[in-house]
Amino acid sequence: MCKIKNISIHGAREHNLQNISIELPRNKLIVITGVSGSGKSSLAFDTIHAEGQRRYIESLSTYARQFLGTIKKPDVDRIDGLSPTISIEQKNTSHNPRSTVGTITEIHDYLRLLFARIGIPHSPTTGLPIEKQTVSQMADRILTFEQGTRMYMLAPIVRNRKGEYKKELAALLKQGFQRIKIDGEFYQIPDAPNLDKKYKHNIEVVVDRIIIHENIRDRIVNSLKTCLQLANGLCIAEIIDSSQSCDKKTPDDMNHSTPQNILFSEKLACPVSGFSIAEIEPRIFSFNNPAGACHHCDGLGISQKIDENLIIPNPKLALHNGAIAPWSTPLSEYHTKILTTLGEELGFSLSDRWCNISEEIQKMLLYGTKKNDTIPSLNKKSSHTNFYFKGIIPTLEQRWNKEDSAFFQEIIQRYISSSPCPDCNGYRLKSEAFAIKINGKHIGEITDMSIKKVQIWFEKLPAQISQKANKIAESILEEIQKRIRFLVEIGLDYLTLSRNSNMLSNGESQRIRLASQIGSGLTGVLYVLDEPSIGLHQRDNAKLINTLKHLRDTGNTVIVVEHDEETMLAADHIVDIGPDAGVNGGKIVAEGSPSQIIAHPTSLTGKYMSGEMKIKIPQKRRQHNPNKMIHVINARSNNLKNITASIPIGLFTAITGISGGGKSTFLISTLYKAAARLIMGAKYNPGIYDRIDGLEYIDKVVNINQSPIGHTPRSNPATYVGAFTPIRDWFSNLPESKALGYKAGCFSFNVKGGRCEVCEGNGVIKIAMHFLPDVYITCDICQGKRYNPETLNICFKGKSIADILAMTVEESADFFTTIPAIHNKLKTLKEVGLGYIKIGQSANTLSGGESQRVKLAKELSKQATGNTLYILDEPTTGLHYHDIAKLLDILHTLVERGNSIIVIEHNLEVIKTADWILDFGPEGGENGGKIIASGTPEDIAKEASSYTGKFLKSTLKEK
Repeated sequence: MCKIKNISIHGAREHNLQNISIELPRNKLIVITGVSGSGKSSLAFDTIHAEGQRRYIESLSTYARQFLGTIKKPDVDRIDGLSPTISIEQKNTSHNPRSTVGTITEIHDYLRLLFARIGIPHSPTTGLPIEKQTVSQMADRILTFEQGTRMYMLAPIVRNRKGEYKKELAALLKQGFQRIKIDGEFYQIPDAPNLDKKYKHNIEVVVDRIIIHENIRDRIVNSLKTCLQLANGLCIAEIIDSSQSCDKKTPDDMNHSTPQNILFSEKLACPVSGFSIAEIEPRIFSFNNPAGACHHCDGLGISQKIDENLIIPNPKLALHNGAIAPWSTPLSEYHTKILTTLGEELGFSLSDRWCNISEEIQKMLLYGTKKNDTIPSLNKKSSHTNFYFKGIIPTLEQRWNKEDSAFFQEIIQRYISSSPCPDCNGYRLKSEAFAIKINGKHIGEITDMSIKKVQIWFEKLPAQISQKANKIAESILEEIQKRIRFLVEIGLDYLTLSRNSNMLSNGESQRIRLASQIGSGLTGVLYVLDEPSIGLHQRDNAKLINTLKHLRDTGNTVIVVEHDEETMLAADHIVDIGPDAGVNGGKIVAEGSPSQIIAHPTSLTGKYMSGEMKIKIPQKRRQHNPNKMIHVINARSNNLKNITASIPIGLFTAITGISGGGKSTFLISTLYKAAARLIMGAKYNPGIYDRIDGLEYIDKVVNINQSPIGHTPRSNPATYVGAFTPIRDWFSNLPESKALGYKAGCFSFNVKGGRCEVCEGNGVIKIAMHFLPDVYITCDICQGKRYNPETLNICFKGKSIADILAMTVEESADFFTTIPAIHNKLKTLKEVGLGYIKIGQSANTLSGGESQRVKLAKELSKQATGNTLYILDEPTTGLHYHDIAKLLDILHTLVERGNSIIVIEHNLEVIKTADWILDFGPEGGENGGKIIASGTPEDIAKEASSYTGKFLKSTLKEK
C-alpha cells in the first residue's frame, strides 16, 4: 500500500483565502508566515485544523455527537491525507482558579500517586515518623480527658464512598447495633433514610456511649477493639459538649450537639499528640477533592478580603472628594448624610482629608461602631431613635456574601485583595497532606519549588530513598522526570508547579500545553501551533525549536504560524501567504525550503530574511535627561530583588531579559499600577516598593495590553474606538430615517428599536452546553445581520448599517472619507496595521495582538497631551517584519510628540530601535529579578553578563 506523502488542499476559500490549492509534506515541520491579516490562521486553523476536528467528531458514535454538536465544514473543496489534528493556540483558555502548571501537565497527578505510595507520615508535633498505634495507646489517649467527659465510640465503616448500603445496615442490626451516623446525622438503624447511590456517603456505627471515670478502661478497650474490627483499623471518639447523659440521648439530641472528633488508627498515629492518618491515598493530596482540599479556602490556596488600601486608595483626598472609593464619584446623598451625621457626632467634616482624621475615627468609619455606641438616626420618620454605624467594610462584606447581581459583585471585587490562606499557607491542602513527606519535603514544598529545582531534586532522589521505595516508585518517577524535562527544554524552568494557569502569559500557556502533548507521546497527529516563540528570549529559542523537531521526529506533522526568523530557518517547508492583508491577501506568494523563500523575488518575507529589506537602526538616538527620569525605589514583589530602576522621560524604552526575569512584575504590577493609582486614582493594589519619584512629569499612564476589548459578540472594533456612534448618528440624519422618525438608537444593536429581537442584536444565539463551552449559532431570522428588515432598508450610498459593519477597516475608511468624524477614527485602526479586520467583527474573535492594536488605535484617536506614559507588553505579537516597521513608526511618532513609551519586548527588531534599555535577569524565577544592565542598545551590547546584549551585538553590526 502506497504511503500518503502529502496533505493536499484543494480550493480553500475560508475568510479571505483566494481559492488556493497547496501540497504540504507530511511528518515535517512547516511554517506558515506572511503579513498580519494575509490568511495564515485562515489556512492553518480555520481550514486545516477545523476540517480535521470536524472529521474526528463525525467519526464518533451518534450518542457522543449529540453532546458535541456539529462543526461547520470549512469553505474548501477537498483535503486529502489529513491526520487527526490538535490545535495549540496562544490564548490562555483556562480561567479555572484550580488549574495549575502541575495539573495541566499531569505532574501533580503523578506526585499524588508518588506520595501515596512511598510517602512517610510524620507527626506535626514531634516531627518524627508516625508509627502504628496500639489499642492500649488509644485507650490512654481517651483517658486523658477529664472525668465526666461524655463521648461516643464510632466505627467509620463507609468513608466518602457511593452506594445505598441497605445490606450493610441490615447486617449491623442483626449484630445488635442500634444507632448509626449517616452523613453527619444520627439515626436509629430502622429509621435510617434511603441513600442515593449516585452520591458519596459517610457512615459510622455507634458502638458505645461512655462517660470517663476511673474504672472505665476495660470498657473503652473492648469498644475500641469492636470499632477497629468493624472499620478496618479505624475508630472515632466523638466528644460531646453536654451535661446530658449519653444513655438518655435521642438521635435528635445527638444531632444538636457540638462534637469534637478524634480519629484513631491502629495503622498510623502519633502517640504524643494523638495525630492520626486514616489511610494514605492519592486523593488526600488533591485540592480538587473534598478529601484533600483545605476546609478554609476550599482548595484555592487564597483568602479574599476587603482591602483597606483599596477602600482608601488616596488618603490625601477629602471625604467629599472621593477619599472613600466605594462612595465616590459623586458622593451620593445617602452617603453624604451618613458622613455628615457621623462627623457631627465624632468631630470631623466632609472637607477633611482622610489622612487628617484621627486613627480611631478612621477605624470606626471602616469597621463600624460598637452596638452601644449610638448615633442619631438618619431616618427622618424616626429622628428620636438611635442606630449604630455598621462600617464601610462590614457592609461591603455583607453585600459580597449575599449579593446575587453579577454587576454588584464585579463592583465589590474591585476592593478585594487576595492573600495566602492562613490555614494551609497557600498550599491548598489539609494539614494531613503536609505530614507525609519524601526525603524531608511534603508535596506543597515541592510544587512551590521552581521547575529547575524540582528537576534537580528528583535527579538526586533515587540515591536518597530505600531500594524498596525505588522499586515501587520507578515508573512514577520516570513519568514525572520526563514531563519536568520537557518544561525545562522549552524555557519554562523558572515557573513553579503551583503557578495558577490564569496567571500565565499566552506564550507560557501555549508552551505548557505543548509540553503536555510531548508527554502524551502521540504519533501520526497533525499539530497546529500559533506563534509558540511569543514571550521567549532568543537564548531559549533553540530549546523550543528542538521541541518542535522532537514532535516531528516522533511521527507527527507540525504546522506553525510564525514570524520568528530562527524558527523559519529551522523549518523543513515554509508557506508565505500574501501579498497583503484582507482582500489583498489570501494567496500563496511563495513556498519551499528556507533557502527557496529567501531567493524568491516577490516574497516580502524572503526579502527581510535576506536583508534586502530591513528595519533600520536609528542613526542618532534620543538623549536622556538625567534630571528628568522616573525612579522606582526598592521594588521587591515576586522575584524582584529590592531593585532601584530609572526610566527616562520622553524616550522609547525597552524592558528586556530572560522569560521570568521580573519584567512584568516590575513594569505592570509595580510601576503601572502604582502610577495609575497615584496619578489617576485607579483602584489597583501595586507591588511592594518604597517610593516612586518623577511622576510629576507625566499626567496620564496608559497600559495597552493584550486582554480582549470585550467578551461578547456585542463588542467590536468600531464601538471600541468610538466610530460606531458617529456612524449611527449619520444614519439617523438621513432623509429616510427622519421621515420614519428613526433616532440613532434604532441603528444600535444594544437597545430595542431597530435590532432583531430574536437574537437581541447579537447576530447569533447562544446555546448553553452546561459542562462544555457555550456554542453560538447564526440567528435564522436576521441571518447574522443583527437588525430587523425595516432598519436594513435605510441605506447610505447603497449600504445598510449591517453592510457597513461587514466592511473591513480599509473599506470603511475609504467609504467615509468625506465624513471626518467617522473617517479619522477608522484611519487610526488602519495606521496600526488593522486595515484587514471588519469594523463589526466580534471582539472575542480577535487575537491578543489585534486587541492590543485596537487599543493603541483608540489612544491615537484621542487628543494628545504630550505627557502620557504608554506601556505595551510585547506589541509585536502576531506581527510580520513589515507590520513591525509600521508599528515602530507609530510608536516613535508618539515619542516625538513628547510622550514616553515603555515596551516589554524580546524582538530584536524593536529592541535595536529603542533609545534606552533595562535588561532583567540573569535567569528566570528566583534566579532573576535583578537589573543586569541599563543604557542605550550599544551599552547593553557591551555588557558581557547580558544575554540580550550578546544577541543585540550581532544585530547592531548591520549599522
